[in-house]
Amino acid sequence: MGENNIKENLLVGLGNPLLDISAVVDKQFLDKYELKENDAILADDRHLNLYEDITENCKVSYIAGGSVQNTLRVAQWLLGSRNVATKFGCVGKDKYSKILHDKATESGVNVRYQYHESEPTGTCAVLITGQNRSLCANLGSAGHFSVDHLRQPENRKLLESAQFFYVSGYFLSANREAHNEAAKIALKNDRPFMLNLSAPIVCQIFAKDIIETLPYVDVLFGNESEAESISESLNLGTKNVEEIALKLSQLPKQNERRKRLVVITQGVDPVVCAFEGRIRSFPVVKLPQEKIIDTNGAGDAFVGGFLAQFILNKNLDVCVKCGIWAATEIIQRNGCSFEGKSNFNEAI
Repeated sequence: MGENNIKENLLVGLGNPLLDISAVVDKQFLDKYELKENDAILADDRHLNLYEDITENCKVSYIAGGSVQNTLRVAQWLLGSRNVATKFGCVGKDKYSKILHDKATESGVNVRYQYHESEPTGTCAVLITGQNRSLCANLGSAGHFSVDHLRQPENRKLLESAQFFYVSGYFLSANREAHNEAAKIALKNDRPFMLNLSAPIVCQIFAKDIIETLPYVDVLFGNESEAESISESLNLGTKNVEEIALKLSQLPKQNERRKRLVVITQGVDPVVCAFEGRIRSFPVVKLPQEKIIDTNGAGDAFVGGFLAQFILNKNLDVCVKCGIWAATEIIQRNGCSFEGKSNFNEAI
């Protein structure tokens, strides 16, 4: 499938939508909410007023965040055609869900949110102090997605017609039934089902869920820390990233006609891929430190770049190259954000 024939709804993503609310603050503001620089935590009772505080008293910027949503937005940016990606997730009935919907739609994503009656829209405060960032996330409604939403006729139609499925480990850990529904549709229709391990803690605490879903997974994404965690949980007996990738690629699959591809990023170290018994390594672009502004969205951007080429049936070299390019672009900006048209060129 070439770039001139990009159909709508090629790629369906299931994930936890979060509205990133970014603001420059001082150290006193962090102290007020008992937050630390370069930390990432889940909000608790101490942070109940945080989100209103920054929106009312700081100059804020909004980004349609959450791992899967970031990835789909980056893919849409690279593809340049609207509604190629469809996003499912749960939000609240509040002002933040309206902003989230508008921002995601602006990026070209076809948004199919479920609206929760009582839980608030998931938000993540991104508090910037100089070169440092403190993240404080309130998942709110994001963890309350219901499989019933996928079974509504108009949504079921989108799932049945999708060519590719992408789900995060975060979503799997909170919405197992909906995840299983998508995995089984992908298997029935012989469509690639792709999972991101998301975080070491997901690989540790929800190892049983990952073990049960791996037979459905055609493409598995993760970073080196997640690879080590899942290796430990699965008793693979190694901490070597290449060996882990190879062993993960060879675990049993439901759809045996499609071999599993495993893609592991390692920050500034090479991207490792394992497929059909072979390991490949791809060096990454190393930017000068002064050009690096924010690495938080690098992993999401890499997968977005990879998927933008993967759904066009490009070869592995081009997929990884585009992933590295996208991650390199994103880390030179605040948040997982971009401007104008993508100028990725696979020939360069």
